[in-house]
Amino acid sequence: MSNVPLPFAPESPWLAPLAGYSDLPFRTLCRKYGAACAETEMVSAKGLVFGGYGSERLLATAPIDSPVVVQLFGSEPEIFARAMPPLLERGFTRFDLNCGCSVRKVNKSGSGSALLARPELLYRIAAAMIGAAGPGNVGFKLRLGFTPDDENFLDVGRRLADMGAGWLTLHPRTGRQLFSGQARWAAIGELARAVPIPVLASGDLFFAEDAARCLAETGCAGVMFARGALTDPMIFRRLRDILAGRPTAPRTAAELAEAALTHIDLCRELDGTPHAFRAIRTFLPRYAKGFHGIRALRQSLLECPDWRALREAAASIAELTPDPGQPQAFIPGETALPQGDENTPGC
Repeated sequence: MSNVPLPFAPESPWLAPLAGYSDLPFRTLCRKYGAACAETEMVSAKGLVFGGYGSERLLATAPIDSPVVVQLFGSEPEIFARAMPPLLERGFTRFDLNCGCSVRKVNKSGSGSALLARPELLYRIAAAMIGAAGPGNVGFKLRLGFTPDDENFLDVGRRLADMGAGWLTLHPRTGRQLFSGQARWAAIGELARAVPIPVLASGDLFFAEDAARCLAETGCAGVMFARGALTDPMIFRRLRDILAGRPTAPRTAAELAEAALTHIDLCRELDGTPHAFRAIRTFLPRYAKGFHGIRALRQSLLECPDWRALREAAASIAELTPDPGQPQAFIPGETALPQGDENTPGC
């Protein structure tokens, strides 16, 4: 896998590790629309060591999928020490530790944002990852803290930087908040000023305009799109246009239909399995969020028996009209998950 430098710049937006969504086809789609870097769905370190179901699918990659960062989660330093060498042998060179996922299933195991409640354990895992991959090759996706009473992101961020972390990503809510309330962007600026390594912003970046405003307010190195990319994979290109002073326009049904059809083709080309077919059928209605007829579209997609029928149904997105009474993207507090809380996106 290519070891090209990771892009840290306002005009180089990243795709977040979206559990249940950021597979190889979606990462490739987002790259076509301007994503400068992408992270895999979060992968269980224990699953890698003991052969857990699905780990291989999560690690599927291709030459076009570069640069790519493998995000891991878990709570046992000795497991990470065993999981890292095989990943390096396969050619992966950049990694990220999930210290931000707030769903109950993950936190119950001591993983995700629960690591912020046990920082010494977090540092032991960080030492295992950095020791294997080398300084500068491991990032950490953080929240403010596990609860509002123990916001420790500044102390944790400084310590990780001292240990050799390459970058930090901050979703400025606590673990207990899930996605409620508003992301506290000011904290991103605090962290960016507190550490000598790049800090990426995450949280409530639903539109490219949100990201441009966040960059201006915080002075962070760049942004990582999560839920915003699920309804508009062209959000990366839109941000680049805004920062370059080029004219921009709201998302249209025609371009979302184009994205949906391209996504279908990539799923068939890069995967083609029944799993990929089922997954893309439930994904596609997200492109029509904020438009009239989304329920009928969802039903027609679910009834499609094959890839050809799926393309025909997805093409109808171009005919939809905006619904002024509905949000055009995810809104704070909304998760809209079709597969249960274990697939919360953008942790």
